[in-house]
Amino acid sequence: MSCRGGRRLAAVGLGVALAAAGVAAAAAARRESEPALPCRHVAAGEDLAARLAEAAPGSALCLAPGAWPGPLRVGAGVTLSGPRAAVLSGGATVVTLAGPGAALEGVTVGGSGARFDRLDAAVLVAADRARVEDVRIEGALFGIRAERVSSLVLRGNEIRGAPGLPFGLRGDGIRLWEVRDSTIAYNRLSHGRDLVAWYAPGNRFEGNHVEHGRYGIHFMYSHDNRVTGNRFADDVVGVFVMYSRRLWIEDNQLLRSGGAAGIGLGLKEAGDVTVRGNTFVANTTGLFIDTSAGDRESHNRFHGNEFRFNDRAVSFHGPTERNHFAGNRFRDNRSDVEVDGRGDARAASFSGNEWDAYVGYDLDGDGVGDVPHQPRSLAADWIARTPALAFFRGTAALGAVEWLGRALPLFGTAPLLVDPAPRLSLGALGG
Repeated sequence: MSCRGGRRLAAVGLGVALAAAGVAAAAAARRESEPALPCRHVAAGEDLAARLAEAAPGSALCLAPGAWPGPLRVGAGVTLSGPRAAVLSGGATVVTLAGPGAALEGVTVGGSGARFDRLDAAVLVAADRARVEDVRIEGALFGIRAERVSSLVLRGNEIRGAPGLPFGLRGDGIRLWEVRDSTIAYNRLSHGRDLVAWYAPGNRFEGNHVEHGRYGIHFMYSHDNRVTGNRFADDVVGVFVMYSRRLWIEDNQLLRSGGAAGIGLGLKEAGDVTVRGNTFVANTTGLFIDTSAGDRESHNRFHGNEFRFNDRAVSFHGPTERNHFAGNRFRDNRSDVEVDGRGDARAASFSGNEWDAYVGYDLDGDGVGDVPHQPRSLAADWIARTPALAFFRGTAALGAVEWLGRALPLFGTAPLLVDPAPRLSLGALGG
């Protein structure tokens, strides 16, 4: 790794640490600044389920530290809050927000049932305008499950799964099913299975940290979502978008999605997706595009992203047209662009990107290469035609094939892509 690359990764790490500290500070400031509801204190040993049953809309119950048995049901307009030392546990699903405007704040929810057929969860949200804020969830099958609700707020929660279990035996940290017009912000998820958003339009995902899971966010039939300022690290897949339209994915970090299936961001039959200002670092595949943008009226746009230290920065599977790349930086990747199967990416639009593999010059000094970037690779062409040859990547044999393709025009291949105006330096990205 170059010194400059090391400094860049160190800066990314420092930024992550500062962001995490900022999330915690913001949560604490919010709790102090928001006007508190008149609070009815509940002492240790009181019957909390009975107190919740008699609570009127607009009331708040504030728990003392201690153990509080579930299952518990929070009704319309009722807020249940407490410190981290107030631990709620017991029942298949421990807490249900059952009425519009119900809220759970600050406490720890420990465990849940263990049955996948019932989707046992620490917290179930079953009503509109509910809130779950600054809650710690540990040892639950599903962390927070929300179904057929709108205007939900999940903010500042910490949800930890079971790192010792295979993904198939873990539940989802957050599971959204037919949830719309909601905010999922500044949550920290680790060692769960997925954050799922299925049939869930019009939501905002902002400032979340999702680590050591399978899918950071998995969208399915979920249109008009915004994903901004999140960090996805050491997951199998950072974000995957399937059969969805009009998503805005901006200013996220997609880091170290590893293994054979590792993908930072994947699109499958997804259209009108804007991917802007993101950082893709050290993924097996940074960006995977499968039969997207889909229909002929849709386009996908990738602008101002940085791809570094990926095995494959961009990988296409299927047609490449109506995908537009502008102002992106490709540096230190083993391969910048690949196409599965026979074919090339010339139907995609590339313009004004920075390529460290560019072989050209800028005689007039305007920062734009005077000849197009047209990468050719005989080895990549052979792998595309015979995928089993990928086993020999990095070997002397394929290295000799690549040298032969460059040395002898007789063995030359058509360009994989054409960027007619490659930039020699883009400076700071993200604009």
